[in-house]
Amino acid sequence: MNDKPDWIKRLNRGLSRSSEKLVGGIGDLLIKRKLDDGTLVELEELLISADLGAATAAKLTRALADKRFGKEAPVETALAALAEAIAEILAPAAVPLIIDSVRKPHVVLVCGVNGSGKTTTIGKMAKLLGDQELAVTLVAGDTFRAAAVEQLGKWGERSGCPVISGAPGADAAGLVYGAMEKARNSGADVLMIDTAGRLHNKAHLMEELSKIIRVLKKLDATAPHDCLLVLDATIGQNAHNQVQAFKEMVDVTGLILTKLDGSAKGGVVVALADKFALPIHAVGVGESIEDLRPFEARSFARSLMGLDPIYGER
Repeated sequence: MNDKPDWIKRLNRGLSRSSEKLVGGIGDLLIKRKLDDGTLVELEELLISADLGAATAAKLTRALADKRFGKEAPVETALAALAEAIAEILAPAAVPLIIDSVRKPHVVLVCGVNGSGKTTTIGKMAKLLGDQELAVTLVAGDTFRAAAVEQLGKWGERSGCPVISGAPGADAAGLVYGAMEKARNSGADVLMIDTAGRLHNKAHLMEELSKIIRVLKKLDATAPHDCLLVLDATIGQNAHNQVQAFKEMVDVTGLILTKLDGSAKGGVVVALADKFALPIHAVGVGESIEDLRPFEARSFARSLMGLDPIYGER
């Protein structure tokens, strides 16, 4: 069953705060005004205020200026042109998470600060992978936060995936080592590992993540096969600092953006794609298990600009 139209509706609702801010501002700026240098400067400032970042805002403004609409640009025409320019920036980042069937299991290490929606995202991703008829095992690797273990257990029940956990305060690396062995023996296709997110104690977190990776490599020299960073979109430009911090600790291979429905900061997705050139595997726009889906550049760009979707295009 094709649920894409339903997902587009969810995406539109989730991005409504961001799109209202952008569309309203652009409408106020362009109505009865020429698209001259002064207007373009104001447009660039508007895009920056919408968390698209200075470099990305400048790029989008240049793209609009190059369209040469003439003395005046109808608001709808300008929005469509901006959506196309945003989609071009996002297209290289719209890469699905590919599970290597040769790996048994394909190991996905999931990182992110506490409160980013990391544990919830793991549960939702497990459901998406399970829908692809992949056997997924989850590991509650954030052993210092009892709530995380309990939460992942509930998501395991909802997604129909077994969850491996240890005693409170247990050594996370030891737990992961045992989980890897169990996943191999059970024939699991995917092993998704939750991790601690205490970024305020970066040295300790780096040590813990490094230890987890070392024990994984004892069993599979190529593991982890993916290292996903979960980001809370409501923090806006601070997401850049989190990406940079985690890139210094682990080899981040892809991003997942959550809570896009929680603020008007959806533009940060474009800025992140432009700056870091990392795959954005999925975006989340709500609490339910259906509110996380693979990232699509054109759908996102048009929703951000408050435009109707164009089905059949990424």
